[in-house]
Amino acid sequence: MRPLVTAWMFATLAVASLHAQPRERSFELSYVAALDVPEGAAKVQMWLPYPKSGDYQDVRLISIQSSVPTKLYQEYAYRNSMLFLSTPAADLEQVRVEMSFRVTRQEHHESDFVAFEDPEGWLESGASRWLRPDRLVPIDDFIREQAEEVIEGKTTVVEKAKAIFDYTVDNLAFDQSGTGWGQGDLYYACDAKRGDCTDFHTVFIGFARAVGIPAKFQIGFPIPVERGEGQIEGYHCWAEFYVPGFGWVPVDSSEANLHPDQRDYFFGAHDENRVEFTIGRDIKLNPLQAGEPLNYFIYPYAEIDGKPFSDIQREFFYKDLDLVAE
Repeated sequence: MRPLVTAWMFATLAVASLHAQPRERSFELSYVAALDVPEGAAKVQMWLPYPKSGDYQDVRLISIQSSVPTKLYQEYAYRNSMLFLSTPAADLEQVRVEMSFRVTRQEHHESDFVAFEDPEGWLESGASRWLRPDRLVPIDDFIREQAEEVIEGKTTVVEKAKAIFDYTVDNLAFDQSGTGWGQGDLYYACDAKRGDCTDFHTVFIGFARAVGIPAKFQIGFPIPVERGEGQIEGYHCWAEFYVPGFGWVPVDSSEANLHPDQRDYFFGAHDENRVEFTIGRDIKLNPLQAGEPLNYFIYPYAEIDGKPFSDIQREFFYKDLDLVAE
């Protein structure tokens, strides 16, 4: 039986008709990391997330400029790629790496997931792994109770996911003041009801998983909407949820909060103004780091003599290749 199509679903389909042809954006991206070696250090190791091509982005390496040799690795849990270096620190004042890429990013916009939802539908191999808790995204009785309250009266996966999306957009404030935000701590986000994109998507992902909906964490960089060139101030993250019989559906609850006029669009879409670097949480690097698994992996991570070292300078830049009038 086809699920009931509600008013918000019609709105989503109407928006989709305006974007029949996915938009694309091509740009150069530079990722720079530098570390001043402390006096007396014996060994420096550094890992940098390395973007790769996928269904919605094509990534071509332009160059890697490094003061010491580097090697590309892939970790085992999520298949994220990373650039790694390990070097003796004697007589070394600084380690600096610059990666440059040519990226073509395509808008990911889905509109017909409502019609194709099938309660008895197939489950993509590996989707169930996205039901598991993360260290800061527990799936316990408290979280289940909160999530069940949000989806009360909803029956389909899409209806439940939309209710969680609406709750997140309506009840969290995009607020980076004070401390505690940006860690993707589900208990913090539920209590403080504020934070950045990490906190918004932690609530969406945590509540979705708590009611049996696989949900995936993705992180990268936002590219300013205005075409041109400049510096990127920091990361952006987003999510996908799984609809049986259809597949993965993109959502961006923090963008929907910041841009209310695009709320319907961002339940079912990721725009082209972004580049993905890694997925997942609690990342075990390759080669394995001595420190704890990374909460998420977007900034460079370093260890000196086997101990985490956080004083790393980092800069990110973009330059559009095709200046297309909107």
